[in-house]
Amino acid sequence: MAGWNHTGVKEFFLIGLTENPNLQIPLFLLFTLIYLITLLGNWGMIILIWLNVPLHTPMYFFLSNLSFCDICYSTVFAPKMLVNFLKPKLSTFHGCVLQSFFFAVYVTTEGILLSMMAYDRYVAIANPLSYTVVMTQSICVQMVLASYLGGLINALTHTLGLLKLDFCGPNVVNHFFCDIPPLLRLACSDAHMNELLLLIFSGVIAMFTFVVVMVSYIRIIIAIQRIRSAEGRRKAFSTCVSHLTAVTLFYGSVTFSYVQPSSHYSLEQEKVSAVFYTLVIPMLNPMIYSLRNKDVKTAANRLRSVWRRTTYT
Repeated sequence: MAGWNHTGVKEFFLIGLTENPNLQIPLFLLFTLIYLITLLGNWGMIILIWLNVPLHTPMYFFLSNLSFCDICYSTVFAPKMLVNFLKPKLSTFHGCVLQSFFFAVYVTTEGILLSMMAYDRYVAIANPLSYTVVMTQSICVQMVLASYLGGLINALTHTLGLLKLDFCGPNVVNHFFCDIPPLLRLACSDAHMNELLLLIFSGVIAMFTFVVVMVSYIRIIIAIQRIRSAEGRRKAFSTCVSHLTAVTLFYGSVTFSYVQPSSHYSLEQEKVSAVFYTLVIPMLNPMIYSLRNKDVKTAANRLRSVWRRTTYT
């Protein structure tokens, strides 16, 4: 078994999204705006759910945890990326490993959490009378903790593998954050096992979450078909539209990045995909779950009315 890392590389140079100096300031402003919208939208969703008792249901419990996960995993790398637009893009070896670890934790957790939300929608639609009995607070907390445990196991596996590799140069990472695939390409020692574990773990997690989502929605469709009224079917399916949109965007971009053989891996394509699932999706999720959600709109209007009455009295 290989020993722990005895690397000669003390820091990595991140190429970033582009090496064009004329684009650094515009990109800094753009991604600062995106990050601020992400923070405001997701914290706003958490606070809205917390302050409104009608939203204290399993569905919104999962949604608040999804918002918290989006905040965490975008914060893992976004501030560092923004700083790197303004000065040399350097990161220490241990800083790079830590960033890779926490990113893997949260991106895996989000994927599993989305599959748990699909199961929650299935129980709510297919078994509405037993929904509160099945989806108790204890069960919901256990499902969220299981999502984080899956993220922790996945991250620890790849991080420990990274620490056993030798990095003796070059130290240029062709990415805007310390992701695992570009780091593996810089290793001086054999990284074949790391690449294999990355493919296996990514594939297993993707397959598990895909099966849970697909089985849940197949049974949801069957349950909706049993509803006699067209209005009832429309209302039942409308509760799933937001989740389906979030699932498609997230799983599509992450699967494109990681579930592919190393021989076909393109760092440039992965950069574009990574921008989407690390910056755009966390920003869009609060919008996706609020724009088509009457409960969230009602809660937001209620808080707005209370705030206005408090302000003008």
